[in-house]
Amino acid sequence: MTDKASQLSSRFRGYFPVVIDVETAGFNASTDALLEIAAVTVKMNADGMLVPDQTFHQHITPFEGANLEPAALEFNGIKPDCPLRGAIDEAEAMKALCKAIRKAQKAAGCQRSVIVAHNATFDQSFVNAAIERSNIKRTPFHPFVSFDTTSLAGLAVGQTVLVKACQAAGIAFDQKEAHSALYDASRTTELFCYIVNRYKSLGGWPLPEKS
Repeated sequence: MTDKASQLSSRFRGYFPVVIDVETAGFNASTDALLEIAAVTVKMNADGMLVPDQTFHQHITPFEGANLEPAALEFNGIKPDCPLRGAIDEAEAMKALCKAIRKAQKAAGCQRSVIVAHNATFDQSFVNAAIERSNIKRTPFHPFVSFDTTSLAGLAVGQTVLVKACQAAGIAFDQKEAHSALYDASRTTELFCYIVNRYKSLGGWPLPEKS
């Protein structure tokens, strides 16, 4: 299948979906540290089905003056000072991410990237704050549009919690691996692809041509 409807650039109004998951040292994007970020791009295969593509992952050093909430660190198990994390400066990580996404976005023929995440407002707020602190002027991401898999999963499978939504969709989920940005982003990508592809298989996409 090579028709226009099978192309990613035609599926989401020119948006390039990028699945994001972050691990942080709190809930306030302006004051609390971003500690880990993972991003997964998607592509359409020859049958017009959405599948995972490239993965970006980085542990991040807390920005200068960042707040580290003990409860948050206990929850995600991250030790910010541990040298084994291989963490890099926030600006370095965000610049590399934006460069990689711009390249993938261009290759897909899309005009702007859109963040896909589970409870997307949270992840988007931390991405936007980190981009601003990094003084990045050419961000590929739309500043406020996002695709929230919490809402999509509630509609598609009747579940809003990530692990339960994945289980309902038949996607394996190891709760011991949860709260790792890389693992959660990977599962969220599978869930997003499942929902989009399921809608297509039910006849919801492509839209019928207007007479």
